[in-house]
Amino acid sequence: MPRQYDDSQQHSTSSAKTRRQQEDQRRMAFRRAIETYAEDRRLNQELSSYLDGALVNVLHSASLSEGARQSA
Repeated sequence: MPRQYDDSQQHSTSSAKTRRQQEDQRRMAFRRAIETYAEDRRLNQELSSYLDGALVNVLHSASLSEGARQSA
C-alpha cells in the first residue's frame, strides 16, 4: 500500500526551519553589532589615553623650551 504524504506538514516544518534560521541570523547580527561596539569603545579608550599622554609630552616640552628662551 503506497504511503500518503501530508504536504502541509512538510510545509510547516520547512517554514519553521526557515523562521529559526532567520531568528538565528538576527541574533548573530545583533551579537556582532555588540562585539563591534565593544571593540570600538575599547580602541577609542586606548587611543584617547595615548593622545592624552602625547599631549602632556608636547605641552611639557613646549613649556621647557619656552622657559629656556626666557632665561636666555
